[in-house]
Amino acid sequence: MSYLIAVVAFVGVLCAVDLVLTLGVVRRLKEHTKLIDALYEAVDLMGGPPGAGGRLAVGDVVGEFEATTTDGTRLARDLLPDGTVIAFLSPDCQGCHDKLPAFAAWAAGQDRARVVAVLDDRAGEPGEMLGMLLPVAQVVVDGAVSRAFGVPAYPTFLQVAAGGRLLAVGPEISRLPAGAPA
Repeated sequence: MSYLIAVVAFVGVLCAVDLVLTLGVVRRLKEHTKLIDALYEAVDLMGGPPGAGGRLAVGDVVGEFEATTTDGTRLARDLLPDGTVIAFLSPDCQGCHDKLPAFAAWAAGQDRARVVAVLDDRAGEPGEMLGMLLPVAQVVVDGAVSRAFGVPAYPTFLQVAAGGRLLAVGPEISRLPAGAPA
């Protein structure tokens, strides 16, 4: 009987040690996620710091562009309402697919006229993305819009003022003032 108690005690201690180590790993992963997000914002590996190589910085006015949404609406820099959020996504980008559900959920509670999703036209088929985005956002499949905004990588989320002045840039919707919880 004492052998059985010793085995149960050993297994209990082993489980407690495992739980403590697992909690430590989870805490460390959360710290790394914050560091990676900060690195993403500080230095874009493809385009350098904001303002370099044609990349826009907060406060800049985006280049002229004209595009047509999938539902036939004309979209241009001067037609963007104040506070418009624009998501730049690519069908062949795994990070875009990972962040798409959170963006679509956020957009569902917004004025559709102030939410634009720009899909890269040089990438794969946007079928799945279109299905999630069409009910909640104006969708444009056009690389020229990405070039007008100086988007160096996907996914990128922007918020603009009326007339196209860049208000905020972030790697996910929750990092923009419009996407932050109230």
